[in-house]
Amino acid sequence: MNKKVLTALTVAGIATAAMATDVSADTYTVKSGDTLSSIAANHDTTVDRILNVNKIADANMIFVGEQFELDDQAAATTQAVTPASSAVATQQSAATSVASVAPAASQATSQATASSSATTTQTSTSSASGSTYDQFIAAGGTSALWTSVVMPESGGNVNASNGQYHGLGQTNQSWGYGSVASQTQGMLNYATSRYGSVENAISFRAANGWW
Repeated sequence: MNKKVLTALTVAGIATAAMATDVSADTYTVKSGDTLSSIAANHDTTVDRILNVNKIADANMIFVGEQFELDDQAAATTQAVTPASSAVATQQSAATSVASVAPAASQATSQATASSSATTTQTSTSSASGSTYDQFIAAGGTSALWTSVVMPESGGNVNASNGQYHGLGQTNQSWGYGSVASQTQGMLNYATSRYGSVENAISFRAANGWW
């Protein structure tokens, strides 16, 4: 690997570490006695900003143990790091091409491998989707919750993530991680505690495009 590639990798590593520090620093776990006003005042932000970043419908409904993103810089940082990652990938690709004895043959092999990998991934995803649905229903989830919330939020992918939100229900809470069963229970508890029932949560998601 040449010096340019090593330099690009080093820069990308530093940027990624910085991103991880920002995300951790901007996360707050609600404690007993907290209000959105007190949290905003203690972290140099505003109630409206906390509401917008965390998609909170009711400012009076927060729960002990709930985690909030106190700023929306995580998304901006992720976007800033992306070009560096792309540059590293480009440098690595260029180095591989120069070192190859037969570039044309190597490219054909890579394309065939990528095509085979894509086919395998598609088949695995299809199989996993049915399995995930079965586990979701077995854990107490409903067909309506799957169709109206899980599919539009994550496509049924238990590991879906956009950098800020994660899991079947796309959340920044702890219940967005773990097994299908634990995520299903987290979604059911969240729907009941925040909206009063699963049906109300489904109606809110349909009306607002988020929940």
